[in-house]
Amino acid sequence: MVDAARARKLADRIQQIVAEMLERRIKDPRLGFVTITDAKLTNDLRDATVFYTVYGTDEEKAGTAAALESAKGVIRSEVGRKTGIRHTPSLVFELDGVMENAHHIEELLAKAKEQDAEVAAKAVGARHAGDANPYKVEDEDEDEESEEDDEDES
Repeated sequence: MVDAARARKLADRIQQIVAEMLERRIKDPRLGFVTITDAKLTNDLRDATVFYTVYGTDEEKAGTAAALESAKGVIRSEVGRKTGIRHTPSLVFELDGVMENAHHIEELLAKAKEQDAEVAAKAVGARHAGDANPYKVEDEDEDEESEEDDEDES
């Protein structure tokens, strides 16, 4: 087991190294518009999962996944060289679902806004059922009379 802070720092460094490699050294034509979003290491620092997003169609995403898989060895050796740790972690590239989740949330928010507008349109001109003040209030006249009665008795 290793310190969590050290693992997080190493994961951040791996993320930077992989992003630089994809930007400068990997020249695969299948590689689309890729963004490295995160990297996570196991507690024993043996395996690293690198999350990425790709802008494009499903075919472009599949091509990018294949390009990353074929460049995995070169990227891993560069990670080992630049980090200087005894055992270079094996890399696993995983498509990050952030974009799809964000799109789904946007759709849900738009649907909720539409339903709120429908409710607001139905509420125009509506009145409350029952009295305007639904709480039981004693008449002030009765309170004054009871106070006068209390004074007379004294």
